[in-house]
Amino acid sequence: MFEPRQQCVNCNVSQQSHFPLDSAGLYKRGRRASCGNTDELLLSRLNSHGNNQRDYSSSQVCKSVETETMKSARKNDIGDVGRDLSEQLKAVTQHVHVRAENTQLMLSYQRGQITLPQYKALLCSLYMIYKALEEEMDRNSSHPAVAPIYFPQELARLETLEQDLEHFLGSDWRKKVVVPAATLRYEQRLRKIGEESPELLLPHAYTRYLGDLSGGQVLGKITQKSLGLSSTDGLSFFSFPGVSSPNRFKQLYRSRMNSVELTEEQRAALLQEAVAAFELNIQVFDDLQKMLSVSSETADQSEGNVVKTVWFPSRPIMQFTVGLCVALTTIGMGIYAF
Repeated sequence: MFEPRQQCVNCNVSQQSHFPLDSAGLYKRGRRASCGNTDELLLSRLNSHGNNQRDYSSSQVCKSVETETMKSARKNDIGDVGRDLSEQLKAVTQHVHVRAENTQLMLSYQRGQITLPQYKALLCSLYMIYKALEEEMDRNSSHPAVAPIYFPQELARLETLEQDLEHFLGSDWRKKVVVPAATLRYEQRLRKIGEESPELLLPHAYTRYLGDLSGGQVLGKITQKSLGLSSTDGLSFFSFPGVSSPNRFKQLYRSRMNSVELTEEQRAALLQEAVAAFELNIQVFDDLQKMLSVSSETADQSEGNVVKTVWFPSRPIMQFTVGLCVALTTIGMGIYAF
């Protein structure tokens, strides 16, 4: 359902070609702006309808989720933050969000101490996670809980990750992608809910996309400086060219998310899934750090080996890749290569 076509006062193009509108005055999904004034159009449209918005009513992970949900419920009574889903998600994940920020890998990022092996390992895991998320979002794009927050041209990360991996690992990068078991658990969870309960994709998309959009520019600069990169090649993941104003786009995204109609049972499950998303991310960060530690130790133990130049070439990319492959064969950590 679209409103009648209206001319854009800034570029004489139908507003429908910017973002189509639904009957509630909210912008529908997935079309890139065709002029530089789109953010102003979005914001003014949201503000004009702001007063008319309706209020809608793996065992380890599950155990952690229940614990975190209870902690968050005690510290932030969901009833105190109103019925907006975005506010409820923020409240229920506050405690676990802090834990995610304090993992060793994320602390290294915050201190500007990220290394090239860490960054490449992170890219590999993000690729697997976003591949699952975006394929499931695409498959369920018409689902009532997914359609309002489906913005593939503005937010999709899979193509950018492929570009970055090719930059660092070469044209045959797909053969070199290595991820820990926690990444596979995350991927499998996304596949499962995409098949059985698509509405639960919403908190995963919210957690990943808005988090990356919020910190993209800052983390991109930190990464470039930490790695001593002379250009932004290999840093495409942090760039959102389809979003000219992150803050205004996030306002739009939250508004669309708040418009999703949910039963009380669905809302409760969705809030629990939001905590699960953070728990899965924490496990990925921790497993990546362990994987890199094992790889480093394996390389250290190989110092002095007469075949060192064969198994550990001087190129950093190959040192990283081969080191991980050795780790795969020497210990049973549940690491997988693709």
